[in-house]
Amino acid sequence: MGLLEFFGLRENPFLITIDSRFFYNAQQHAEALVRLKHTVENMKGLAVVVGDVGAGKTTLATQLLEELDPDTYDAALLIVIHAGVTSEWMLRKIALQLGILAPGETQMDLLTQLAMRLEEIAESGKKAVVLIDEAQMLRSRELMENFRGLLNIEVGGRKAVTFVLFGLPELDEVLALDQPLHQRVAIRYQLTELDVTGTEAYVAYRLGIAGGREGTFSPDTFPVIWRYSKGTPRLINTLCDNALLEAYLRKQERIEADLIHEVARDLRLGT
Repeated sequence: MGLLEFFGLRENPFLITIDSRFFYNAQQHAEALVRLKHTVENMKGLAVVVGDVGAGKTTLATQLLEELDPDTYDAALLIVIHAGVTSEWMLRKIALQLGILAPGETQMDLLTQLAMRLEEIAESGKKAVVLIDEAQMLRSRELMENFRGLLNIEVGGRKAVTFVLFGLPELDEVLALDQPLHQRVAIRYQLTELDVTGTEAYVAYRLGIAGGREGTFSPDTFPVIWRYSKGTPRLINTLCDNALLEAYLRKQERIEADLIHEVARDLRLGT
């Protein structure tokens, strides 16, 4: 009997890969989505979401993208993978995502192509939205100036594109590289950690989606999970995933607080 069968699960509830089925719509995430949808619907230009590592920024970005109707929005999600990104690289990626088949080589060519494409999208009745995750790595004044230049484009009295930037709190410092851009932030939202009640609801929700049984985690585990994870969803997943494995290996159908303490020590999580 495998782990999933042992706990009556259809699938692993605590994988850290992005899966919209497991999106836990906590109050702050629900509020963030409402604010971001308001921003893109009204083409306000620039929105910013910040949060610590593991707070759920990428999950939120993915969920927002999925909820944008393709009949209304021409939307793209870009993930910055290193801090050495150049203006040309970023503009080329945006161009490709927005349907420019042969992006130019120079920054000027790319900006010209993007300006024309954004006007085409607006004239077609759609709204262009570019989501950028890990945006704190875009430490380039030139890039910030390019974003501001694209935000200057208006069609029919409204912005031709809305950027939604997701990143660590230092994203504010990146935006400050270009003060005029920083002043254009229409909405800023900061994700915080879950409290104990939210942690319990998060674990229960993910277990429920995966077909798990109520009571797999005893009530006294949740303050301990919160203590070690600080309410960060990614760490909650890691703790609970390891706890399920340890309980399975020991043939324990119910996870108690002592096991969470043990798993946290093995993972070298602080108190």
